[in-house]
Amino acid sequence: MSNHVYKLLELTGSSPTSSDDAVLRAIAKASESVRNIQWFEVTETRGHVIDGKVAHWQVTIKAGFTLED
Repeated sequence: MSNHVYKLLELTGSSPTSSDDAVLRAIAKASESVRNIQWFEVTETRGHVIDGKVAHWQVTIKAGFTLED
């Protein structure tokens, strides 16, 4: 296993569809400008309720990426 140094980003994705979709959106958007994203950890999940139903999801993640040599 090679030695790596990781940096963490904290991101919050949102979606009207699901918590999984909120995570996917956050990672996809970050991947547009950050290379080498290797893993993520969900740190918080919350949502917005309208008329007794979940209307919107927000998921905060920590995403780790390797620093380039």
